[in-house]
Amino acid sequence: MKVRLKNINRHSIRFKLTFTLTLIIILTIFTLWFLNRTLLEDYYIHSKINTLGKTYDEVNDIFKNSNDKNTTSNQDKLKLERFVESRNVSIYIIAHTAWFDRSEWVPFDEDKDNGNNKNNEKNERYAQILQLIKGYIFGEVNPQVKSKDLVKSTNNYNIFKTFDPRIESNYVDLIGNLEGGNIVFIRTNLESMRESVEVANKFLAYVGMISVVIASIVMFYISRRFSKPILQLAGISKRMSDLDFDAKYFVTSQDEIGELGSSINTLSEKLEKTISELKSANNELLSDIQNKIQIDEMRKDFLSNVTHELKTPIALIQGYAEGLKDNINDDEDSRDFYCEVIVDEAKKMNEMVKKLLSLNQIESGNNQVNIERFDIVALIQSVLDSAEILIQQKEVLLHFEQKEPIYVWADEYMVEEVVTNYVSNALNHVDGAKIIEIKLIQKEDAVRVAVFNTGANIPEEDLDKIWIKFYKVDKARTREYGGSGIGLSIVKAIMSSLNQECGVINHETGVEFWFELDTKIN
Repeated sequence: MKVRLKNINRHSIRFKLTFTLTLIIILTIFTLWFLNRTLLEDYYIHSKINTLGKTYDEVNDIFKNSNDKNTTSNQDKLKLERFVESRNVSIYIIAHTAWFDRSEWVPFDEDKDNGNNKNNEKNERYAQILQLIKGYIFGEVNPQVKSKDLVKSTNNYNIFKTFDPRIESNYVDLIGNLEGGNIVFIRTNLESMRESVEVANKFLAYVGMISVVIASIVMFYISRRFSKPILQLAGISKRMSDLDFDAKYFVTSQDEIGELGSSINTLSEKLEKTISELKSANNELLSDIQNKIQIDEMRKDFLSNVTHELKTPIALIQGYAEGLKDNINDDEDSRDFYCEVIVDEAKKMNEMVKKLLSLNQIESGNNQVNIERFDIVALIQSVLDSAEILIQQKEVLLHFEQKEPIYVWADEYMVEEVVTNYVSNALNHVDGAKIIEIKLIQKEDAVRVAVFNTGANIPEEDLDKIWIKFYKVDKARTREYGGSGIGLSIVKAIMSSLNQECGVINHETGVEFWFELDTKIN
């Protein structure tokens, strides 16, 4: 969760509320940390003093209820061991015939140096404890104690806070008399306490910082509940000033903000209705103007192109018709030739008009697309069979080796029109080796149909323009690329209506036109 501070308004109610609550949390955590740092150690020492006093009372009760003042029963010994472990203290008891070393009784006759390392260690520890006790009781100088402060005194024991310079450690020591005349010495180390206090303070600091961050983020988003309605109303008002009336305030409460939201909604609806009526009138007027301009441009282009394309055949028909009328040639063969020219040019004009009508229908979207599954191989073969006579007349070497059926999803009639135009285009421009090759390249979910013919390449600058109606590549010969100049435009329009791709590629020996169809329905 990332708070985008750059979008926060520092003068907003949301920011002020979040800032105030965060500051209160920071001050609270800082106060706790400061009190911990200044008072926790003293409180811990005071607690340890009470623990030592409590331990003394319980040890004294053990000897008070014991018949043998020089030792303890196994059960009482276990009690002493529990005190050592659970209260983090060391207990030493000096009796008449033995001394208690934290967890066991050691008879004085075993303290002699007999070469046993364990006994030697006990002897050294006994000597240190005895020296400490003498220092407390008789005030003897002890290198183990650099300073000592009496912190509590009773009739039975005294408690001191001491510092051992050898290991730089602070202790709280209790020295006292037990029932039966025994001496007890109880010690606890303060260094572990100080380390615990330091760890606690660090932990509180870390937890405090994390808590401040989390609390700030949580409060920032909670405060949104209070500021969100106001911001929504402000945003709606701003959008209304920009004539945007889509936003509406969702009334969730019956307070002053809810009443204000209802009033703004009513105002927005009335303004939207009034301005919408005005916009509708303006849009209708603008649409009429744009349609008129577009129709005028289309009419001009159409008239210009059709006039240009029909000028030559009309001139031929007129010339030959006048020749027939004036009886220029008396022989039958010449009159037949004139008639054939007139009929041929009339057919060309008729074909051009039909193609123009078909192209106009496709481009206007009035041509209904009927998607079905059919064999593209069979369709191509059918087109080639229809053009077989023309192929033989032009002495073209045709390569179409695909025999296995390939099923595609498209409008079969439209695809047949595309293939027919590509084949016709190839026949019109095949040259050189006079080879026409049709290939089907299968892809994962589609198939590419490529029609290649040998001959001259199309200039690179004209590759994107040959799909335009009546566009001429070879202007010197006044002949458009693609026969009538409409066939490739029809191909482009059909492939666009099928939402498929088509294109052209120049090769070293000729030109390849291609289109793609889906083999799986999408």
